[in-house]
This record gives sequence, C-alpha cells and structure tokens, in this order.
Amino acid sequence: MLGMHTLPQAFSTQDCQRLCALAATATLREGGLVGGVTDGRIRRAGLVWVDDLPDAGWVMDRMTSLVAQANRDAFGFDLSDFSESAQVARYDARDQGHFDWHADIGAGTLAARRKLTVVVQLSDPGDYTGGTLETRADSNIAAATRVQGSAILFPSFVLHRVTPVTTGTRWSLTLWAHGPAFR
Repeated sequence: MLGMHTLPQAFSTQDCQRLCALAATATLREGGLVGGVTDGRIRRAGLVWVDDLPDAGWVMDRMTSLVAQANRDAFGFDLSDFSESAQVARYDARDQGHFDWHADIGAGTLAARRKLTVVVQLSDPGDYTGGTLETRADSNIAAATRVQGSAILFPSFVLHRVTPVTTGTRWSLTLWAHGPAFR
C-alpha cells in the first residue's frame, strides 16, 4: 500500500488539547531539514521534541501502539524501532507556516532508516485555514483528514507537504518508525 492509512480518534480531543498546551509552554525551535539545515522557503514551523516535554511519556506509548496497528492492517513493513522522539509542530499564519514537498527518508543516519511516518492532527480544524497535509504517492495529490485526533500514516518515502496556514494555528504530532532498508 502506498497511500495514506487513517486511524480516526487515535487521540481524544482532551489528549490533543493537553499536548498542545504542553508544547505551547515550551521553547519552540525553528523547524529544520535532514542534517539540521534550516530554510524558511521550504519549511516554516516551530518544533519541540516530545522527550523535552514534562509529563508527556504517555504520547510515545500511544504512538507505538498506533504504528503497530497500522503496520499490521495496511503496510506489513519490517519495523524494528523508534530511533527518534516524536515532535510537535506549530504552523502559524503569522509567518505562513508550511512545509513544502518532501520525503522523510534522507541521507542522515536516522533519516535513512525511516520507513513509516505517522502524523496526528492535534488542532481543531476550525482553529485555522490552509495547513492541509497532502501526500503524493503517485501522480495524484491526496488531502489528509483534518479531524482532530486522527492519525495519518504513510510510507516515509511518499512525497508530502503542509500547505501554508493562512489564518490561525495548526498543531501536529509526527513520529517515524525505523527498520532495515527497503528491498
């Protein structure tokens, strides 16, 4: 399967609000690219790693469970670990938060082992406009659900983007599952 797989209600509204509140109190870093490079033309977002948030240990437990379920149901990839912490991203209309077309697999040591990407929609869709997560597994562009608490999973080699946020703020949670090279 190359497309998106959606797990509705992966996080409750209260879980989403709690995680956004934790992230909002943290110092957010400028979102970078593989290798630590930053380029506001490609990505404009504030980030915080879940490992750096107090009282957020429950997030990784939930995320690993979601990945296991989706991998059984839709992908069947050889996954071995989670070598990176989950990250919370804030895309804000004040700076036209976005992330242009990219794949999550890259030349970095960890990025080269990414196999499955999971993105959880933390914001209420009424809180912002723009900011649509789109994937392009083939010649068609598919828009992900904007329903709060939904988890969207796709192979890490699939091109995807977040369109510019035009009003409000979009919060999301992302994690990558790692494993041996595709063959």
